[in-house]
Amino acid sequence: MPHRLAELAICPLTDRPGVHAAGEITLTTRTAWERALESLVGGGGDVHLDMSAVTFVDVAGASAVAVAAQQLGSGRRMVLEGPPPTLRRALEMFWPGLAAIEVKA
Repeated sequence: MPHRLAELAICPLTDRPGVHAAGEITLTTRTAWERALESLVGGGGDVHLDMSAVTFVDVAGASAVAVAAQQLGSGRRMVLEGPPPTLRRALEMFWPGLAAIEVKA
C-alpha cells in the first residue's frame, strides 16, 4: 500500500486577522504552516488560527505556533480556535503558561 502524504490547506480569515487551516501539520506540510504563521506575526492585533479542521499537529508544528506567539508584540495574543488534542498536549507539555497563546475549544 502506498504511503499517503499529509495535506494542509491554509486560507485567510475574512472577518479577523488570521488563517483557517485544514488537514495535517507534519514534516511534509510544515514549511507552508511556518510561512503562514510568519506572515501573521508582523501585523497588529490578535492573530486567530481557526484549527477546527486540523486533524493532527506534530511537535515541530506546535513549536512553530509557540515561536510565532513569542514573536508577537506586547499585548498581542495568538488565539487558537478548535485546535486538535495533539497541539493542546504539546503546548501544555513543552510551553506551559505561554501567555501569548489563548486556546478556545
